[in-house]
Amino acid sequence: MENFNELNILPCLSESLTSLGITEPTPVQKEAIPQGLEGKDILASAQTGTGKTIAYLIPVFTHLINNKKAQSLVLAPTRELALQIMQAAQNILRHSKQKINTALLIGGEKFFRQFEQLRRKPRLIIGTPGRINDHLSRKSLNLDNTEVLVLDETDRMLDMGFSEQLDEIKSYMPEVHQTLMFSATLPSNIQKLSKKYLNNPVRIEVGQINTPAANIKQDFVHASTKEKFPLLLKELSNRNGSVIVFVKTKRFADELADMLKQEDHQVNAIHGDLSQDRRNRVISGFRGSKYRILVATDVAARGLDVPHVEHVINFDLPMQAEDYIHRIGRTARAGAEGNALSFISKDDSIRLRDIKKLIDPDSQDKTFTSKRKSSSKRHGFFPRKNKSYGFRAKA
Repeated sequence: MENFNELNILPCLSESLTSLGITEPTPVQKEAIPQGLEGKDILASAQTGTGKTIAYLIPVFTHLINNKKAQSLVLAPTRELALQIMQAAQNILRHSKQKINTALLIGGEKFFRQFEQLRRKPRLIIGTPGRINDHLSRKSLNLDNTEVLVLDETDRMLDMGFSEQLDEIKSYMPEVHQTLMFSATLPSNIQKLSKKYLNNPVRIEVGQINTPAANIKQDFVHASTKEKFPLLLKELSNRNGSVIVFVKTKRFADELADMLKQEDHQVNAIHGDLSQDRRNRVISGFRGSKYRILVATDVAARGLDVPHVEHVINFDLPMQAEDYIHRIGRTARAGAEGNALSFISKDDSIRLRDIKKLIDPDSQDKTFTSKRKSSSKRHGFFPRKNKSYGFRAKA
């Protein structure tokens, strides 16, 4: 299947994709779009950066164009992802002769702006669970005509504690509707949720969902807390292109950004304490290459789609192994090549073990291979101080 026309999508949608330079469907799009167009429920899992947004937006818009009274709801775990979905939706709708009003309902935005969007009777609503529930409780949002529900990054929504809010939202919807559930990973709680939300779903799994994309070169370097910043400066000077540096806390994200500015680096920080307007400006500036480095907490690990990111550096390892996959998935988007570097401190042995176990549960300490023999008996592949080692998961 070489192009979207073979998927029998509407000409106006195909024209929009072509104008965006999107001509060949990705594997998840090839699998999900035909099933979605047939009105089937879908449980889909695929690595980040594989085109899941288009995979569900094409069926959503097809249904809205063909059913002029229908409404669709897309739920996302973070404001940033919801905003990016809205931008993608507007791009795909650019050649549609039928006007479809939209609403973006996310936290951090003023209610009166959202009330204005809702007064225009939007047929596509994109939002985060918390703000959607706020509008439902205020009775400013009506879901009686919602015929398609999309849950994007479902695993992340459950990780963030949105399970009860999702159930509440579902209770406001018609009993009969189509549900498209997309997730980067497929833990047991997702499978349990799918049994409650999906009716005889089509199961779509593209690639090894717990394995980083093959075009990401991964390296680990052992460094003490004091050694990390000098090492980061050295790595930044030796690398070309845009970089996302991940840290544990909001406070340190700002501190590290300030430290890098003092070293004449073009840098900004993003974390959950920023207002939504500020977060939008930071992402827009990074996407527009106004600065080279973005220091981020895990708020940016999901959904942040910046095609030109060439490097991800884990200054701190994430608390959850799954977040490692999503962090490094910010590079090597849409088939490009990328690099991921992680600093390993003496307190990271358990987190490193969990990452290895997630990527290859049957590895028995052989999943990762270093460029030279390790000096550590405890981890087998654990690197020497300030020496970088690459590893790749088994295919």
